[in-house]
Amino acid sequence: MILDQRGIGVQRVRATLSIPLSFLEYIVSWPIHTFDQFGNVLSTHVGLAKENRELKAEQLLMKVQVQRLLAIELENTQLKALMHSSTQIRGKVLMAQLLAIDSDPFVSQAVLDKGSRDGVFVGQPVLDADGVMGKIIQAGPITSRVLLINDTHSGVPVQNVRNGVRAIAMGDSYSRKLHLVNVPQTVDINNGDVFVTSGLGDHYPAGYPVGKVISIKRDPGLEFAAIDVEANAHSDRSRQVLLVWPNQNAENTPIKVGVS
Repeated sequence: MILDQRGIGVQRVRATLSIPLSFLEYIVSWPIHTFDQFGNVLSTHVGLAKENRELKAEQLLMKVQVQRLLAIELENTQLKALMHSSTQIRGKVLMAQLLAIDSDPFVSQAVLDKGSRDGVFVGQPVLDADGVMGKIIQAGPITSRVLLINDTHSGVPVQNVRNGVRAIAMGDSYSRKLHLVNVPQTVDINNGDVFVTSGLGDHYPAGYPVGKVISIKRDPGLEFAAIDVEANAHSDRSRQVLLVWPNQNAENTPIKVGVS
């Protein structure tokens, strides 16, 4: 201190000694500085990972909402087609919704959200926007079961729109097609012919669309032709259907909508 007050070369010594002291200070503070940097990097990584998860969740939610909007748009389109179809049906109608379709490849049945309390009865015709879908085989209080026309146990009396030829369209649960049975080889039926319900029998009134001929095989060695018909109804895509009361007047009777 005395030398410093008298200014005898202490500044030079102090400057010289500050070099190794600075290096020593750097060595001592380096681990602390490095740890602080690592902590900042880790904190930033955690924050970015959290933000990334939140963005992915938000993106997934947006995709779900888009799909829901597309489903609503499709349902609205089907409803419009169904309402248009209902104006062409003679008789009282009730709109219902499909609740379930049997997954068994050899059974073609569906469950509706309407039952006997809504007036549904066994044997009642069921249509979608494009044609005959089937008939009611069970009617509970709040639900009912439909035997689809492509079920093996289904048979629909049909008539060729072009020439009036009548036949029976039997279902095929495996191929989901219809087959015209017991049709002689010489009968005038061509590819593309349209068949509608003939009105014969107790269940389907005349004039409801059934399907179109897509394949004809005439084997000279067989008595009957093998004729395949593609059904107009789309049981694999339709969500809403129409229950029909053919013998009841539709005038002044509003269509009841049964969709959720």
